[in-house]
Order: sequence, then structure tokens, then C-alpha cells
Amino acid sequence: MANLFYIMGASGCGKDTVIQALRSDPRLSMQVAHRYITRPADSGNENHIALTEAEFHHRVEMELFSMCWHANGLYYGVGKEIEHWLEQGQNVLLNGSREYYPKAKQRFGEQLIPVWITVEMSQLRARLQDRGRESDTQIHDRIQRAIHYQSSMPTEAWVIDNSGEISQSVERFFHKLHEESPLCS
Repeated sequence: MANLFYIMGASGCGKDTVIQALRSDPRLSMQVAHRYITRPADSGNENHIALTEAEFHHRVEMELFSMCWHANGLYYGVGKEIEHWLEQGQNVLLNGSREYYPKAKQRFGEQLIPVWITVEMSQLRARLQDRGRESDTQIHDRIQRAIHYQSSMPTEAWVIDNSGEISQSVERFFHKLHEESPLCS
């Protein structure tokens, strides 16, 4: 059975960096789901497909998304191609939403493996400041949300500490993959 690795964590914890490092690692053969977001293509470092709100809502009406949600003033969608990949036996990495997780779990059941990316709060603050997308008040709010969500982390989640070098985070993922995943049995 193919798995959907649902990557979650606070904004600024390095989810996209972890996903890109996993994507480029020759030991891993997985599809990476693109997200469709109502955010300009040149903002942040996420490789996403930028849509206007009208384009996004049209895709919702056409039932082109497997999942979609609203967070931080933006709309996010994941195309139905992930369903095809999973049906074909391909494993998928997805930058998911912590808030949407219960719906994703209901939708994909045992195929969904939650992966929780953590980072020390001082590093999180520095990363958010460095990327320059949020005001000090927004950064404070994001950190408070990160603390709140930490207490609601799914008990079955693979926890990957991304406070150090990215290579360490990748190795932690591979350790969990070989330790717990049915892919390697």
C-alpha cells in the first residue's frame, strides 16, 4: 500500500526545506504534491502554483482538488493527482495543514502518515524574521499558534526535529521510515 506522508509544523519550521531535501535524496522515490495557493508565485520559498481567488474557487467547483482549506488569509488546494499516484502505488509527500489534518486522516485513513516537523522556538522566531513576510505582531501570533498546536500533535505522528542541519532532519525521516513504515517490511 502506498502512503501519503502528511508533513505538518509551524510556519517557518522548515517544512518546504525538509520536503526539498527529501525530494533530492536518491534513496527516496516519492512524488511531491504541489499546492495550489492564492499567494503570488514569488513569495516565500515554496514551489507552489499561484492562483487568484476566482481561479481557486473555479477549481473547487470543478472538483479538481483532493483537499482544500483556508488558513492565514489564503486558500490552499492539493490536486486530485495525488489520488492517482497513490492508486498506482506511488508514495507521496505533502506539505499539509495542521488544522486540516483530521479531515485528511478521515479521507485517506491508514494511507496517511503524519510527520510533525519541530524547531526550537528561538529558531522559529529568527526564521520568521529572516523571511520578512510577517510583521512582529504576526510573528508573535504564529509562535503562539505553534505552541498551541504542539499540544495537539497527533500521537501517531513521526516527529522530526529540524533545529539542526537539514541533513540531520533527512536522516531522522529515513530512520522513522525504516523503523515504522510498511514500505520496508
